[in-house]
Amino acid sequence: MRRIVVIAVVAVIGLAGVLLYKRNGSESAAAAATAGGGRGSVRPPMPVEFAPVTRGPVAERSTIVGTLIGAATVEAVPKVNGRLQQVNVRLGDPVRRGQAIAKVEDREIREQVNQAEAAFKVSDATIRQREADLKLAQTNLERNRSLLDRQLLPRQTYDDTDARHQAAVAQLDLARAQHAQSKARLDELRINLSNTVISSPVDGFIGKRYLDPGAAVSPNAPVVSVVDIRTVRMVVNVVEKEVKRLSNGMEAQVQVDAFPGEKFVGRVGRIAPVFDPQTRTAEMEIEVPNQGYRLKPGMYARVELTLDSRPNALTLPRAAIVELEGKSGVFVASGPAPASSATQAPGTAPALTARFVPVVLGIRDADVVEVTSGVTEGMRVITTGALALKDGDRIVASGSGGRRGGDAPPGGARQGGER
Repeated sequence: MRRIVVIAVVAVIGLAGVLLYKRNGSESAAAAATAGGGRGSVRPPMPVEFAPVTRGPVAERSTIVGTLIGAATVEAVPKVNGRLQQVNVRLGDPVRRGQAIAKVEDREIREQVNQAEAAFKVSDATIRQREADLKLAQTNLERNRSLLDRQLLPRQTYDDTDARHQAAVAQLDLARAQHAQSKARLDELRINLSNTVISSPVDGFIGKRYLDPGAAVSPNAPVVSVVDIRTVRMVVNVVEKEVKRLSNGMEAQVQVDAFPGEKFVGRVGRIAPVFDPQTRTAEMEIEVPNQGYRLKPGMYARVELTLDSRPNALTLPRAAIVELEGKSGVFVASGPAPASSATQAPGTAPALTARFVPVVLGIRDADVVEVTSGVTEGMRVITTGALALKDGDRIVASGSGGRRGGDAPPGGARQGGER
C-alpha cells in the first residue's frame, strides 16, 4: 500500500512539472512574438502619386490605317488592231484628258480612206449625172404628154417616154443609195484613222506603261494606265460601334510616313450600308484633296476621326481609373490610417487611407477621360499606384519619403471624409 502511494505522488509531481513547462514556453513564445513581430504585423504604406481633377477639352478619336489610292485609275486602250508606232509619254508624266499619248500604225487605214474618198467622189458625180438624166426624161415626158393630148403623138411613143422617165427615177434612187453607202464607209474609215491615236481618258499622271513601240495591239491590250490624283482616297474598315457615330462630310486628319508631323485634311466621302458578316465591319471611303500632288497612291496612311468632343468637360487622367467589383472609380486619400501614429517615424507625415470612389465616365481620349459624376473639380486622385490598391489601404505620397510637407494632397482628409 505504501509503495502505491509513493508511485502516485511521483506521478502527480511529474505531471505538474510538464504542465508548468508548457505554460512557461507558451508565455515566452507569445512574448517573443509580441516583441519581434509587433513592427512587421502592420503593412507599410504604399507610395502613390496624385493628380487633380480639372476642366478642359476632351475628344474621343478613332485611328484607322489604310493605303492611299487614286480618285480614278483608267487604262488607255487602242480602239483598232495594229502595231504600236509610238508612245509619247513616260512613267509619271502629267497628261490632260484627250491628249495624244500613243499612236498605232495607220498606213493601211490611210490607203483605205483614200480609196473610200475616191469612191465617194465617184458616187457624188454619179448622182449629179442621174439627176441630169431624170431632168431630161421629165422634160420629154411632159412634152410628149402634151402632144398625146392633142393626138399628135402615137400612144406607143408616149409609153416609151414614160418608161425612160421611170428608169431615170430608179437610177437616181440607186445612185443616191450608193452615195450614202460610200459616205458611211468613208466615215467609218475616218473614225478608224482617228482611233489610231490613243488619247488619255482623264486628267492625271501616267501610272504604268505596258507596251513599247513595235508591239502588236488590240482593243483588249492597254498601252498605259492614267491615275487621277487630284484627290486621293482611302478605303478603310470601320467597326459596328463606330459607324453610328460617323457621317458623310466628317473631317478626317490623315498622316503619312513620307511627311512626318504633317496632317492632311480630308473628309468622309461614303459609308457602306452593309457590314461584312465575317469581320463585322463596314467599308468607309476617305477623300483627301491633293494639292501639289504630294500624296501618292500606294502610300501607307493613318486617318484620325473625332467621334465626339467636349469643349469644357470635367476630366482626370486615364491612369487614375480602376475597376473594383465591376465598378469604375478612382482612389482618393482620406484621414490618417489606423495604427499610423504608433508606427510613424519621427519627422514624417502620417500615412493616409485610400478610399475608392465610384465615378460615371464619359468620352475618352489618349490621356484623359471625362467624368460626369462622382468627383468634383480640384479633387486630387491617385494615379501612379492606383491599380495595386484596395479600399482602405495605407498610402503615402511618393517623391518625399513621407516627410511632412511632401506631395500629400492638401485637404485630402477632408475630401475623403466628404465622400
